[in-house]
Amino acid sequence: MSAMILEGPAVANAITDDVASRASALRDHGVRPKLAVVRVGERPDDISYERGLAKRAEKAGVAVEAHALAEGATQEELLDVLDALGEDASVHGILLFRPLPQHMDEEAIMERIPEVKDVDSCRNSSLASVFSGKEGFAPCTAQACIEILDHYGISVEGKEAVVVGRSLVIGKPVAMMLLARNATVTIAHSKTVDLKSIVRRADIVVACVGSAEMIDESYLAPGQVVLDVGINFTDDGKMVGDVAFSGAEAKVSAITPVPRGVGAVTTSVLCKHVVEAAERAASKQ
Repeated sequence: MSAMILEGPAVANAITDDVASRASALRDHGVRPKLAVVRVGERPDDISYERGLAKRAEKAGVAVEAHALAEGATQEELLDVLDALGEDASVHGILLFRPLPQHMDEEAIMERIPEVKDVDSCRNSSLASVFSGKEGFAPCTAQACIEILDHYGISVEGKEAVVVGRSLVIGKPVAMMLLARNATVTIAHSKTVDLKSIVRRADIVVACVGSAEMIDESYLAPGQVVLDVGINFTDDGKMVGDVAFSGAEAKVSAITPVPRGVGAVTTSVLCKHVVEAAERAASKQ
């Protein structure tokens, strides 16, 4: 029997509908949620993401304000833009596209985004809030994994979760978020000894190692829920995840596809974070 396919667009649409309702309530009180997108250079993937984000934000009732700097812009010019946006009360969230050009100090620049507007968890203090359980915004892709589990009614409490990947963008934060929901979590990676046996024992597998189809059916066991966060491209240009989908689908109980899986949920999560930031700012006023 084939696995249940955890389609991302259905999750994204449900989040968007909820966010649109909340954004409408804010507008009734004179507040329009706004996201400032800051981009340095003309990377095609950044421009493509920006277009997709603008479409999703329009449905969610979130205004998007784009700020594009030339590839050769100085660090000071970028900091001036971020400082101005940080002081602008009409802007509730700031998204900075990364990686930045090599002549810029990325970490120092990210720290200039005010924590209350850091809707994709760039700052170290924002990541710390994920680890400590305090108010803050998790990285959108990590949050998307949790949103998918919630949408499809998959509880993690008391279950064993294995996260294959240890980045600060996905692996570590999603591990902490699963732990906060009372899962027992193991963080594994490409250097883990006997990785197959560790992954096979899990109830929930989050694959975010960044290696095309590395996790094949020999890593997996019946009954597992698999969240594939990987986005990789084969030599012939096909997009694939970190999990070999066809073999996994025949074995596990539920799995996210690539594409139309976790990645499809991230822009709706970003809009949700912007609206939450606007709600917090309005409540303080």
